[in-house]
Amino acid sequence: MPNPHLSILVVDDAKFSSAMIGRTLSQAGYQDLRFASSASEALQLLEDKPANVILADWLMPEIDGLELTARVRQLDEMTDHYSYIILLTGKEGENVLGEAFDRGVDDFISKAAMSEQLVPRVYAADRLCNTLQRLLQENRLLTQNIASLEQRNLVDSLTGLGNPRYLRQKLADSLRQVESRGGALCYLLIGLLDAPQLRQQYGETFYNELLHGVARRLQQLVRPLDVLTRVDDSHFGLITLLDDLHECSPSSFRRLHEGLNLKAFKTSEGFITLKAGIALVGLDTKALPLDPEELLEKASAMLPEAYASGRVTALRLPQP
Repeated sequence: MPNPHLSILVVDDAKFSSAMIGRTLSQAGYQDLRFASSASEALQLLEDKPANVILADWLMPEIDGLELTARVRQLDEMTDHYSYIILLTGKEGENVLGEAFDRGVDDFISKAAMSEQLVPRVYAADRLCNTLQRLLQENRLLTQNIASLEQRNLVDSLTGLGNPRYLRQKLADSLRQVESRGGALCYLLIGLLDAPQLRQQYGETFYNELLHGVARRLQQLVRPLDVLTRVDDSHFGLITLLDDLHECSPSSFRRLHEGLNLKAFKTSEGFITLKAGIALVGLDTKALPLDPEELLEKASAMLPEAYASGRVTALRLPQP
């Protein structure tokens, strides 16, 4: 049975198409329906009230469905919400759909088969939304509990990530693991170049909001078993273990660099664009033994070059 209170937003510049979708969903039992004739109007409606499911035409003037998806994901980051996005499309081909999935789209409905696909796809989204919102709520509660306990002062209370003490502990553990089991270790120091100026310009409350947003963005971009920490007010640290040192290269972390530099952060002061630098140090058993502090210092020394070049700067140990 459908959830009549599922919040659905239909975004389509064609009035006939919107009317047909609304009539079909109403007949299926959905009551909380809103309509927007453009992506800009949809974003205004979402600012007032999030939607569980967004049905949007892929091809719209000014802002298309993919760009709308990117902006909705920015809103979701700041509100601890997940919007299930379904694009209405006449496009075909794995490359086209693959790009859209990579941009954050959840599902598609072919316009040629709208009458057959619409209600079943929304039913599926309905079921998934219940699970997603429950998981988000559980994650919020878990983060709050961890932050309040601070796990013997190993957790940063603002972001819920590990703090500098935790970073050093996990770095030492990871070096021992590489020494005993082989493989490679990558340590990334992620710096926010304009963080001090933003803090001074907008104040402490805004800055804490921004750091929280950066932490959430990073959590979405890294692997589940990677160790992500907040080093200080303008730096984050990431430890990742790989099978081979050759994987520890700038290309392996390009998505991380682009995710911070090319996508603005939605804040109470509007959309804020950051300039982030990433220094990468990789090593395998040939570089051991190595003191964790030496590894941290090498990454810190490389960060100015990362800011200046606009690329991930990398160093592999031992150096030839």
